[in-house]
Amino acid sequence: MTINILTVGDVTGAQGCEYLRRRLPTLKRMKAVDLCIVNGENSAAGNGITPASAQELFNAGADLITTGNHVFRRREVYDYLDHSLSVVRPANVYAGNPGRGFAIADFGSVRVGVFNLLGNAFMEGANPFTAADDVLKELTDCRIVLCDFHAEATGEKRALGFYLDGRVSAVFGTHTHVQTADEQILPGGTGYITDLGMTGPVQSVLGVKPPIIISKLKTGMPERFDVADGECMLNGCLFTVDRATGKTEAVERINIRG
Repeated sequence: MTINILTVGDVTGAQGCEYLRRRLPTLKRMKAVDLCIVNGENSAAGNGITPASAQELFNAGADLITTGNHVFRRREVYDYLDHSLSVVRPANVYAGNPGRGFAIADFGSVRVGVFNLLGNAFMEGANPFTAADDVLKELTDCRIVLCDFHAEATGEKRALGFYLDGRVSAVFGTHTHVQTADEQILPGGTGYITDLGMTGPVQSVLGVKPPIIISKLKTGMPERFDVADGECMLNGCLFTVDRATGKTEAVERINIRG
């Protein structure tokens, strides 16, 4: 028997949350999804995640929420992270930071562990490789384990994928908001994609109105990041995992528009 696990790329702002609400329930039914993991670190207006934006994602159909480098941007989420069992922050942040680095979904016959890591290249995550080793020691009772690697560099994501190959069920990258076309099963049976992409406006730069980003890059001056309008997309990846072995049997890239 298998389990279908849907992973959804960075949901951006109110537009992304609304599009997820409209499209996710149908997608879950069509793909017979058993577990849905959504990256929500940009779900709040103006960046970050809040208790309210997290609830929007749960209302849309998310079962677990992963985050990234913007998880602590909004102070109102700190206490929420400490008490939530379904919202995960990166495991390799400073000790004592709010929240926890992994979550477990219990299906009775099988337990699914999900953990989150920050990249080290161009970001502030402590060594993700040793952090992954530490987290896996906490998830020994989970036959199926997935890792959301929130990182900038594609090479670092590929390296972690191979490092964890055969030790976890799937590694999926987030953060760049640009979906990669390299979905695959690695030699040891680990499903992999370098980046899921994003859920939000198509005609944007990482979800933001292009003129704002162009101005920032031309002048070097700070800008208010307003989420773009117009047609949206939902990017993600579906991993079909064997319940007995924990290995991925199929990977399907998801790209819904309009």
